[in-house]
Amino acid sequence: MPVLITAVVPGQTQEGYDQLMTTLKPLLEQAKGFLAHGAGASSEGWRVFEIWETQNDASDFFAKYIHPHLPPGMTPKRTYLDLHTLMVQPNALRQSV
Repeated sequence: MPVLITAVVPGQTQEGYDQLMTTLKPLLEQAKGFLAHGAGASSEGWRVFEIWETQNDASDFFAKYIHPHLPPGMTPKRTYLDLHTLMVQPNALRQSV
């Protein structure tokens, strides 16, 4: 069952996020179970969402690749939602900016 992971990362900046994504993007593109990623600034801090095939796939990737690269004291507040439905517009799929 697909899962939506959301995270608020207090203290993260666009520069810090962009630097982290330089390393993570190729890893995400090859990761088992990865489906989608998006992020942007919010009033609470940097907000990230991902869609994975399973919560285990998402948790394994976070533990192995994301957590070790976060600055000390930066702790994302993550939530999980099992998706009953996931629809994707086939023509909307394209490379990220």
